[in-house]
Amino acid sequence: MFDVLALNATDILVLGGLAFLAGLVRGFSGFALSAVMMATAVVILPPVELIPVLWVLEAVASIMMVRGGLRDADRGIATGLVLGSAVGAPIGWALTVSVSVMTSSMIALTLIICLAGLQLSRVRFAFLATRPGLYGSGVLAGVVTGLAGIGGMIVALYTLSQDKPARVIRATLVIFLLFTSVFSAITMVAYGVFTGVSILRGVVLAAPIAVGVFLGQRLFNPRFEPYYKPTCLTLLIVLASVALFRVSL
Repeated sequence: MFDVLALNATDILVLGGLAFLAGLVRGFSGFALSAVMMATAVVILPPVELIPVLWVLEAVASIMMVRGGLRDADRGIATGLVLGSAVGAPIGWALTVSVSVMTSSMIALTLIICLAGLQLSRVRFAFLATRPGLYGSGVLAGVVTGLAGIGGMIVALYTLSQDKPARVIRATLVIFLLFTSVFSAITMVAYGVFTGVSILRGVVLAAPIAVGVFLGQRLFNPRFEPYYKPTCLTLLIVLASVALFRVSL
Protein backbone atom coordinates (compact mmCIF):
# COMPACT_ATOMS: atom_id res chain seq x y z
CA MET A 1 0.00 0.00 0.00
CA PHE A 2 2.77 2.45 0.93
CA ASP A 3 4.49 1.78 -2.39
CA VAL A 4 1.26 2.37 -4.33
CA LEU A 5 0.63 5.65 -2.51
CA ALA A 6 4.32 6.65 -2.78
CA LEU A 7 4.11 7.69 0.88
CA ASN A 8 5.47 6.25 4.11
CA ALA A 9 3.47 5.50 7.26
CA THR A 10 4.45 8.78 8.93
CA ASP A 11 3.39 10.78 5.89
CA ILE A 12 -0.02 9.08 5.85
CA LEU A 13 -0.58 9.68 9.56
CA VAL A 14 0.36 13.35 9.28
CA LEU A 15 -1.82 13.82 6.19
CA GLY A 16 -4.68 12.09 8.01
CA GLY A 17 -4.39 14.49 10.93
CA LEU A 18 -4.28 17.49 8.61
CA ALA A 19 -7.27 16.14 6.69
CA PHE A 20 -9.28 15.90 9.92
CA LEU A 21 -8.41 19.52 10.77
CA ALA A 22 -9.29 20.67 7.26
CA GLY A 23 -12.61 18.82 7.43
CA LEU A 24 -13.40 20.46 10.77
CA VAL A 25 -12.81 23.92 9.31
CA ARG A 26 -14.82 23.08 6.16
CA GLY A 27 -17.76 21.76 8.16
CA PHE A 28 -17.94 24.98 10.16
CA SER A 29 -17.18 27.64 7.57
CA GLY A 30 -18.28 25.99 4.31
CA PHE A 31 -14.85 26.53 2.72
CA ALA A 32 -11.09 26.48 3.42
CA LEU A 33 -10.55 22.71 3.22
CA SER A 34 -8.11 23.12 0.34
CA ALA A 35 -6.55 26.18 1.95
CA VAL A 36 -5.79 24.33 5.18
CA MET A 37 -4.30 21.39 3.30
CA MET A 38 -2.34 23.57 0.87
CA ALA A 39 -0.91 25.63 3.74
CA THR A 40 0.27 22.57 5.65
CA ALA A 41 0.44 19.39 3.54
CA VAL A 42 2.60 21.04 0.89
CA VAL A 43 5.63 20.03 2.97
CA ILE A 44 4.79 16.39 2.12
CA LEU A 45 3.31 16.65 -1.38
CA PRO A 46 4.09 19.31 -4.01
CA PRO A 47 1.10 21.40 -5.17
CA VAL A 48 0.84 19.66 -8.54
CA GLU A 49 0.31 16.33 -6.71
CA LEU A 50 -1.75 17.78 -3.87
CA ILE A 51 -4.38 19.60 -5.96
CA PRO A 52 -5.97 16.42 -7.43
CA VAL A 53 -6.03 14.85 -3.95
CA LEU A 54 -7.85 17.94 -2.70
CA TRP A 55 -10.43 17.44 -5.45
CA VAL A 56 -11.36 14.07 -3.95
CA LEU A 57 -11.51 15.50 -0.43
CA GLU A 58 -13.62 18.48 -1.53
CA ALA A 59 -16.01 16.09 -3.29
CA VAL A 60 -16.47 14.06 -0.09
CA ALA A 61 -17.10 17.22 1.96
CA SER A 62 -19.50 18.66 -0.63
CA ILE A 63 -21.58 15.49 -0.77
CA MET A 64 -21.89 15.52 3.02
CA MET A 65 -22.96 19.18 3.09
CA VAL A 66 -25.01 19.45 -0.11
CA ARG A 67 -28.43 18.97 1.52
CA GLY A 68 -28.25 22.20 3.50
CA GLY A 69 -26.60 23.94 0.55
CA LEU A 70 -29.45 23.24 -1.83
CA ARG A 71 -31.93 24.56 0.69
CA ASP A 72 -30.24 27.76 1.85
CA ALA A 73 -27.89 28.81 -0.98
CA ASP A 74 -28.31 31.90 -3.14
CA ARG A 75 -28.53 30.01 -6.42
CA GLY A 76 -28.12 33.10 -8.60
CA ILE A 77 -24.79 33.94 -7.00
CA ALA A 78 -23.68 30.30 -7.03
CA THR A 79 -24.49 29.96 -10.75
CA GLY A 80 -22.58 33.11 -11.70
CA LEU A 81 -19.54 32.05 -9.70
CA VAL A 82 -19.57 28.52 -11.14
CA LEU A 83 -19.80 29.76 -14.74
CA GLY A 84 -17.01 32.27 -14.19
CA SER A 85 -14.82 29.66 -12.55
CA ALA A 86 -15.31 27.29 -15.50
CA VAL A 87 -13.76 29.98 -17.72
CA GLY A 88 -10.96 30.86 -15.32
CA ALA A 89 -9.73 27.38 -14.33
CA PRO A 90 -8.08 26.51 -17.68
CA ILE A 91 -6.38 29.92 -17.64
CA GLY A 92 -4.97 29.18 -14.19
CA TRP A 93 -3.63 25.80 -15.26
CA ALA A 94 -2.08 27.34 -18.37
CA LEU A 95 -0.30 29.87 -16.16
CA THR A 96 0.79 27.12 -13.79
CA VAL A 97 2.71 25.29 -16.51
CA SER A 98 4.38 28.51 -17.67
CA VAL A 99 5.52 30.01 -14.34
CA SER A 100 7.08 28.50 -11.24
CA VAL A 101 4.88 27.05 -8.48
CA MET A 102 6.38 29.53 -6.01
CA THR A 103 5.54 32.53 -8.20
CA SER A 104 1.97 31.43 -8.93
CA SER A 105 1.26 30.58 -5.29
CA MET A 106 2.72 33.83 -3.99
CA ILE A 107 0.60 35.89 -6.41
CA ALA A 108 -2.61 34.12 -5.38
CA LEU A 109 -1.91 34.20 -1.64
CA THR A 110 -0.84 37.85 -1.58
CA LEU A 111 -4.03 38.81 -3.38
CA ILE A 112 -6.15 36.94 -0.84
CA ILE A 113 -4.39 38.51 2.15
CA CYS A 114 -4.86 42.04 0.77
CA LEU A 115 -8.53 41.58 -0.13
CA ALA A 116 -9.44 39.84 3.14
CA GLY A 117 -7.61 42.50 5.14
CA LEU A 118 -9.57 45.26 3.40
CA GLN A 119 -12.88 43.51 4.07
CA LEU A 120 -11.97 42.90 7.70
CA SER A 121 -11.31 46.65 7.92
CA ARG A 122 -14.88 47.15 6.65
CA VAL A 123 -13.78 48.53 3.29
CA ARG A 124 -16.68 47.98 0.88
CA PHE A 125 -16.15 46.75 -2.68
CA ALA A 126 -19.01 48.36 -4.63
CA PHE A 127 -17.89 46.55 -7.79
CA LEU A 128 -18.70 43.18 -6.23
CA ALA A 129 -22.38 44.13 -6.02
CA THR A 130 -22.57 44.27 -9.85
CA ARG A 131 -23.05 41.44 -12.31
CA PRO A 132 -19.56 41.95 -13.81
CA GLY A 133 -18.24 41.74 -10.25
CA LEU A 134 -20.01 38.41 -9.77
CA TYR A 135 -18.68 36.81 -12.95
CA GLY A 136 -15.28 38.45 -12.51
CA SER A 137 -14.98 36.91 -9.05
CA GLY A 138 -15.84 33.53 -10.52
CA VAL A 139 -13.21 33.85 -13.25
CA LEU A 140 -10.60 34.94 -10.70
CA ALA A 141 -11.53 31.99 -8.48
CA GLY A 142 -11.03 29.64 -11.42
CA VAL A 143 -7.63 31.16 -12.21
CA VAL A 144 -6.53 30.85 -8.59
CA THR A 145 -7.77 27.25 -8.51
CA GLY A 146 -5.47 26.45 -11.40
CA LEU A 147 -2.60 28.37 -9.84
CA ALA A 148 -2.75 27.05 -6.29
CA GLY A 149 -5.93 25.02 -5.75
CA ILE A 150 -7.46 27.63 -3.42
CA GLY A 151 -10.15 29.23 -5.56
CA GLY A 152 -12.66 28.66 -2.77
CA MET A 153 -10.93 31.39 -0.80
CA ILE A 154 -11.65 33.94 -3.54
CA VAL A 155 -15.29 32.89 -3.61
CA ALA A 156 -15.39 33.16 0.18
CA LEU A 157 -14.18 36.74 -0.14
CA TYR A 158 -16.98 37.50 -2.60
CA THR A 159 -19.77 35.88 -0.59
CA LEU A 160 -18.54 37.41 2.68
CA SER A 161 -18.78 40.85 1.04
CA GLN A 162 -22.52 40.37 0.49
CA ASP A 163 -25.21 41.40 2.98
CA LYS A 164 -26.45 37.85 3.40
CA PRO A 165 -27.12 35.71 6.50
CA ALA A 166 -24.25 33.43 7.50
CA ARG A 167 -26.23 30.29 6.63
CA VAL A 168 -26.79 31.59 3.06
CA ILE A 169 -23.09 32.46 2.63
CA ARG A 170 -22.04 29.05 3.91
CA ALA A 171 -24.56 27.18 1.74
CA THR A 172 -23.59 29.15 -1.38
CA LEU A 173 -19.96 28.20 -0.84
CA VAL A 174 -20.94 24.55 -0.53
CA ILE A 175 -22.88 24.63 -3.82
CA PHE A 176 -20.07 26.44 -5.62
CA LEU A 177 -17.44 23.93 -4.51
CA LEU A 178 -19.68 20.99 -5.44
CA PHE A 179 -20.39 22.08 -9.02
CA THR A 180 -16.95 23.46 -9.82
CA SER A 181 -15.48 20.07 -8.96
CA VAL A 182 -16.82 18.79 -12.30
CA PHE A 183 -14.96 21.44 -14.32
CA SER A 184 -11.85 21.01 -12.18
CA ALA A 185 -11.76 17.27 -12.85
CA ILE A 186 -12.04 17.80 -16.62
CA THR A 187 -9.24 20.37 -16.56
CA MET A 188 -6.94 18.18 -14.46
CA VAL A 189 -7.49 15.20 -16.75
CA ALA A 190 -6.66 17.41 -19.73
CA TYR A 191 -3.38 18.45 -18.11
CA GLY A 192 -2.53 14.87 -17.06
CA VAL A 193 -2.34 15.50 -13.29
CA PHE A 194 -5.46 13.56 -12.27
CA THR A 195 -3.96 10.09 -11.83
CA GLY A 196 -4.88 6.83 -10.15
CA VAL A 197 -2.37 7.52 -7.37
CA SER A 198 -3.95 10.89 -6.57
CA ILE A 199 -7.42 9.32 -6.44
CA LEU A 200 -6.19 6.54 -4.15
CA ARG A 201 -4.54 9.06 -1.83
CA GLY A 202 -7.82 10.96 -1.68
CA VAL A 203 -9.76 7.78 -0.87
CA VAL A 204 -7.37 6.97 1.99
CA LEU A 205 -7.86 10.46 3.45
CA ALA A 206 -11.64 10.45 2.93
CA ALA A 207 -12.39 8.98 6.38
CA PRO A 208 -10.63 11.68 8.46
CA ILE A 209 -12.12 14.35 6.21
CA ALA A 210 -15.62 12.94 6.75
CA VAL A 211 -15.21 12.83 10.53
CA GLY A 212 -13.89 16.39 10.58
CA VAL A 213 -16.74 17.72 8.42
CA PHE A 214 -19.31 15.98 10.60
CA LEU A 215 -17.93 17.57 13.77
CA GLY A 216 -17.43 20.95 12.08
CA GLN A 217 -21.09 21.06 11.05
CA ARG A 218 -22.04 20.60 14.69
CA LEU A 219 -19.93 23.63 15.61
CA PHE A 220 -21.91 25.93 13.30
CA ASN A 221 -24.52 27.57 15.51
CA PRO A 222 -26.88 30.35 14.33
CA ARG A 223 -26.45 32.07 17.70
CA PHE A 224 -22.88 32.93 16.73
CA GLU A 225 -23.88 34.35 13.33
CA PRO A 226 -22.60 37.91 14.10
CA TYR A 227 -19.11 36.46 14.50
CA TYR A 228 -19.16 34.35 11.34
CA LYS A 229 -17.83 36.92 8.85
CA PRO A 230 -14.94 38.29 10.97
CA THR A 231 -13.97 34.76 11.98
CA CYS A 232 -13.88 33.53 8.37
CA LEU A 233 -12.00 36.61 7.11
CA THR A 234 -9.42 36.23 9.88
CA LEU A 235 -9.14 32.54 8.98
CA LEU A 236 -8.46 33.47 5.37
CA ILE A 237 -5.68 35.88 6.35
CA VAL A 238 -4.03 33.38 8.72
CA LEU A 239 -4.18 30.48 6.25
CA ALA A 240 -2.92 32.55 3.34
CA SER A 241 -0.11 34.02 5.49
CA VAL A 242 1.01 30.57 6.62
CA ALA A 243 0.94 29.29 3.04
CA LEU A 244 2.82 32.35 1.80
CA PHE A 245 5.51 31.80 4.42
CA ARG A 246 5.78 28.14 3.39
CA VAL A 247 6.21 28.79 -0.31
CA SER A 248 8.70 31.62 0.24
CA LEU A 249 11.13 29.42 2.20
